[in-house]
Amino acid sequence: MKNAALIIATALLAAACASKDTKTEAQVDDKSRPADVARTPTPGSSDTSAIARQQPIDPLRDPASPLAKRSVYFDFDSNSVKDEYRNTITAHSRYMTADKKDARIRIEGNCDERGSREYNLALGQRRAEAVKKVMTVLGVQDGRIETTSYGEEKPMAMGHDESSWSQNRRADIKYPGE
Repeated sequence: MKNAALIIATALLAAACASKDTKTEAQVDDKSRPADVARTPTPGSSDTSAIARQQPIDPLRDPASPLAKRSVYFDFDSNSVKDEYRNTITAHSRYMTADKKDARIRIEGNCDERGSREYNLALGQRRAEAVKKVMTVLGVQDGRIETTSYGEEKPMAMGHDESSWSQNRRADIKYPGE
């Protein structure tokens, strides 16, 4: 009898703990949107104010644009432009010849910390000139491109290993105001 009472009490306790209420998560509608994305009016609506306020996205600041990539990386002790960066240079060249016919750019050559200061300044200059040469072949006027070298003075990565050095061996394409 004691065992039966214990079994019944356990069963009642287990039944009391089991909840038949199903919890549903509250749905939250995300009404936020990025500031640079235009709101499209729904068909039949007369909301043109969103379109009137829409400003075109600057392709230089659009992460989805190939123009967002501004660095061309080089192998150790080299100023040869790698094939993998030709599309980046081509995109900037097209932008300069089609969209920004009067814009000027600066290409900044950089090196890792290995080598003397003088050697790295010269190598950085050769890297900047190599990118400039590709751009001029693609139609950008020579006088619209300034080149400079920072040697090892403006590292992107501060480490003292191959991973850091590979990030510092580059030429950066800079537009006015950057």
